[in-house]
Order: sequence, then structure tokens, then C-alpha cells
Amino acid sequence: MTSSPDIQLPLAPSDEFVQLFSRSQRRIYLHILKQVGSPNDTEEILQETNVVIWNKFHRFELGSNFIAWSFQIANFEVLKYRDRKRSNRLVFSGDLLEVIAQESEEQEDDLDLRRAALQECLRKLRSADRELIQQRYQPGNTGEGVARQLDRPINSVYQSIGRIRKTLFECINRRLTAGAP
Repeated sequence: MTSSPDIQLPLAPSDEFVQLFSRSQRRIYLHILKQVGSPNDTEEILQETNVVIWNKFHRFELGSNFIAWSFQIANFEVLKYRDRKRSNRLVFSGDLLEVIAQESEEQEDDLDLRRAALQECLRKLRSADRELIQQRYQPGNTGEGVARQLDRPINSVYQSIGRIRKTLFECINRRLTAGAP
């Protein structure tokens, strides 16, 4: 790639770009997985997508939607991957892949709203309920483990968690219906 002498491209991405890139990896992975269905294929496509994102970092405008930009790159990488795999018996049409990609992006927007609503609803919980939910959903924790830690009967813990989850579900739905995250 040649550039005119008066245009200087940055040699390395900004810290903000690196943070956006790092935080988006799971979402890009899930976006690709929805289109290809295979975790192994998804990993391969994600790596190719990451190479393109990294090589084109200077084209991304800070302040714009990094997820939408990276999803578009991922969509092209999925199409390129499918072209290479045309020898497979089952090949989806480009139109179907486009519909799946579009729905994936729409679902991602919905998930963002739900995540924001969940954060707000968690803040509204009583501190004991919030702590119980956070303790239960820490990686590697189970309801049985929480019951042992709290020295409570397991049924009591599961009933509390069920009640809190119902409260959160209703709060999230109210917020989304009202149009507030």
C-alpha cells in the first residue's frame, strides 16, 4: 500500500482501539458462530477477521461503532471462508447468509439493551440479594457451593436465587418496555 507523502498513517493503533478490539472478541466470535455453527471454523474465521481488523486499524474512526465495523469485516471473512469451502455438500446462499448476519447484528443490539437493563436492575436489588446473585454466577461457582459458603440449606439458596432471577426478569422487561435501558 502506498500513501501520498503528506498523509501519514499511524504505525500502531491507539490505546482506545486496542481496548475496543480486546473487549469485542467474544461478541465477534459469537457473531461468526451464529453464521457458521462450528466452533472450530469460527476460531479460524475469527483469527482471519482479527488480522484484517488489525491491518485496517487506521481506517476505523474512533467514536464510531467498533462492533458494527468489526462485524462487517467478519461477514466478509465468513463469505471468503465459505467460498473456500464450496466443496462441502451443504452450502448456504449468499442471501441466507446476509439475513443471518443482519439478524445477528439486530440481536446484538437487543443484547446490549438487555445488558444495560440488567446492570440497572442489579443496582436496584437489596445488597444481600445482589451479593447472592453475584456469588452464584461467579465463574466456577454452583448453587451447592454458595449454600456451603453461606451455611444455608441448598433448597433455601435455590429458592432465593429463583426469586431474585424472577425479580430481575420482570425489572428488565419493564425497563425495555418503557424504552429505558
